[in-house]
Amino acid sequence: MASAGIPMLFLPAQPPVQLPADGTVLIGRASDADLRLADADTSRRHAKIVCGPLGCVIHDLGSTNGTYVNGTRVEQHLLQGGDRIGIGDSLIAFCQVRTVIDGPDGDSVPTVFRDGPPPSWTREAFRGDLAEIPPYAVIQILELGHKTGELAIEGDTTGGRIWLRRGQPIHAETKTQVGFDAALSLVLVERGSFAFEPTLDGPESTIQASVTQLILEASHVQDEQRAAE
Repeated sequence: MASAGIPMLFLPAQPPVQLPADGTVLIGRASDADLRLADADTSRRHAKIVCGPLGCVIHDLGSTNGTYVNGTRVEQHLLQGGDRIGIGDSLIAFCQVRTVIDGPDGDSVPTVFRDGPPPSWTREAFRGDLAEIPPYAVIQILELGHKTGELAIEGDTTGGRIWLRRGQPIHAETKTQVGFDAALSLVLVERGSFAFEPTLDGPESTIQASVTQLILEASHVQDEQRAAE
């Protein structure tokens, strides 16, 4: 691959999709699609991503409504970590993911980065730019790694922290909110930075929802915001 790491797709609230190092992933409404999108603006065989030694290239398959990368309609495009793919009503994040060993429990956890040096991940923290990976993808990665610790998210207008235990949210705080509402606000941040610090435990639980439930609710809020625009 052109850049080290495992190429992955993130689409709330579906599970992450790992792309093959050498192969093709189909996106569309068809039952045999690797990433199935249900909305009516998506063609049955809408687009495909072909991965090989030079990287991952997305190809539009003659779809009615087009395939977009970072807001620009494309016929084909070499994907870079952090690219947003627009298909129908869906916005899919493409990231490069690398697995390292870290944290107090010593298990594997992925990190995400663009071409060049990855965000720093030491035994103290893992940091990155929300332009490269959205908060929901960060949380899904921490869920996959069963991580326990404190995730700080600092946006242009909102900042706060989400605590996780074995990959699930247990508590969150912003300046004005606590619990699930605070976590929801932080997952919706689009620009800023994040930092995760592994810990052995966290505060008392104020959140009973799973990562999937949190991301699904964030997806509903985003859909409502787009419909109002």
